[in-house]
Amino acid sequence: MALTDEAIGKIKSMITSGELGPGDRLPKEADLARRLGLSRNSLREAVKALSIMGVLDVRQGDGTYVTSLAPQLLLDTLGFVVDFHRDDTVLEFLEVRRILEPAATALAAQRMGAQDIADLQAVLDNVGDTSDVEVLVANDLEFHRRIAVGAGNAVLCSLLDGLSGPTTRARIWRGVTQEGAVTRTREQHQAIVDAITAGQAELARSWATVHVAGVEEWLRRAL
Repeated sequence: MALTDEAIGKIKSMITSGELGPGDRLPKEADLARRLGLSRNSLREAVKALSIMGVLDVRQGDGTYVTSLAPQLLLDTLGFVVDFHRDDTVLEFLEVRRILEPAATALAAQRMGAQDIADLQAVLDNVGDTSDVEVLVANDLEFHRRIAVGAGNAVLCSLLDGLSGPTTRARIWRGVTQEGAVTRTREQHQAIVDAITAGQAELARSWATVHVAGVEEWLRRAL
């Protein structure tokens, strides 16, 4: 494993130094292994690992290329990792959401345009009076996704997108078991939209904190 880690580090250095950029093709395996002072086996394992992480793209019969290195592509592996979380660690994901999501909401209040805000309001309006918890949670996920996009920061948006999955079950569980949870969620969503509409970043941040912290606190008690 140590040799593979060394190989990963050397390829990473070639990319971070600018020697290899997005879309560039890596030298042939034998040439690259000799140049980096690595065995071909170690190099092959490193390429496989970096391919899984979305850094390299192995094209059979063509070669190995550096990907676009876009934040969404690289952070997709976060979603893969969190799929294997234990139930009790969902609290840790909620803690991270409580840190990041209010910041994204404050940025959205500063950066979202009138049409994007109108579309955000439409997401709330479209759910109607349904009591179907799964429909409500899907609406909740879309609501938060649009705010993350509206923050105008691709890295922050990708992180929040990766964190949304592990908390979905908790949201459904809360909606089913906690009295008044659906009503509170709707009210808090509307308060967030109103703050964004008014361009009040700190108020939007506060409501987002209250909203996420409410789910976190409920789950702490439930567990």
